[in-house]
Parts: sequence; C-alpha cells; structure tokens
Amino acid sequence: MQSPNTPNEPEENSPERRDFFRIEDRIGLEVRKLSTTVSTEDKVMDGDHLESLKAEFRRLDQDVRSQLASLAERDRLLTGLIKSLNGKLDTLARIMAFEQNPLQPEDWQEVTLSEGGIAFSSDQADWQIGDHLALTMTLPPELFQPHAIAQVLDLQPTNGGATRVHAEFVRIQDADRQQIARHVMRWQIRQRQKQ
Repeated sequence: MQSPNTPNEPEENSPERRDFFRIEDRIGLEVRKLSTTVSTEDKVMDGDHLESLKAEFRRLDQDVRSQLASLAERDRLLTGLIKSLNGKLDTLARIMAFEQNPLQPEDWQEVTLSEGGIAFSSDQADWQIGDHLALTMTLPPELFQPHAIAQVLDLQPTNGGATRVHAEFVRIQDADRQQIARHVMRWQIRQRQKQ
C-alpha cells in the first residue's frame, strides 16, 4: 500500500494523484528530534502529565455533542445557544493555554501542511532521512495544537543555506488529524473569499 504523500515531495517521487490537500501557511511549529532509542509508541511530547485531563475533556465534549443531537430535535434555538457557548469555552481554553506557553517569534514559520505530513525549513544541520520528529503545531487563528510523530522522508538544501525538511506523519491521533483537516479546509475557504 502506498504511503500518503508529504507536502512538497520531490517530483520524481510524486505520484499523479495526491492523497491530501496541501496548503502553504504560517504556523507555530515546535520540533524535537527523537533519539533512536525512543520508540514512536513512547510518550514523547512535553505536557504528557495533562493527558488524563485532556482525555476527560474529550469525554465531556463528546457527552455534550451527543446530548445536543437529541436536544436539536426538540429545541433548535436552545441547541444553537449551547453550541455557541460550548465554542466560546473551547476558544477561551485555547487562548488561556496559549498565553501560558506563548511561542517565540522564531517558532512561527512558513510550512506546507496536509493531513499526511509537513514540510518546513530548518537551520539545523544534522537532519537525516529516517529521523523521527516530535511535532507540536499551533494553527491560527483557532490556536489548535495538534501533536504528531513524523519521519523525515527527504531533505533539500535551500538558497539561504537552510534545509527544507519533508516529513510524513507516522503517528497522529485521529482528533489531531481532524484538527489539521479542518484547518486546511478553513484555509481554503479563506483563500476563495479573498479572490
């Protein structure tokens, strides 16, 4: 089975049909190269002590969504209000989390992003094909922060002396992949509205 294409994959490796839509965007990107002794199944992202709270948050969010579905049949106005309040709370939580751990200016960069992978530029010189990377992405304007483990597929030198790193997501939770998919879709809608 063919693996998903990553953004900006070299022409000679690129099949005619692409599996995911790609966008060129400016996002917050935190990258950490994983040691060869670290299994991609290990917990490698900072903040893993919050995983139980995040799991509880996802469970409560799912409860709200399922109850809204049954409420929508009886009272559309109340359902709309509760959806708005739920969205407002989600946004407030993301803002608070972002303010506690703001990204530095150098953490924001131009990337090519899809559900299948990412391409970004780096001044780091010791990248190798096959390296595993722990990634935290901050996707504006919603400030979603999906996490992924990616594997370096290709390295290309740039004119400025940096390296363009092309990586495929090899481990990503479905919820994080869905956040990237929604971000890509919203980006495409915004681009159409600008035309």
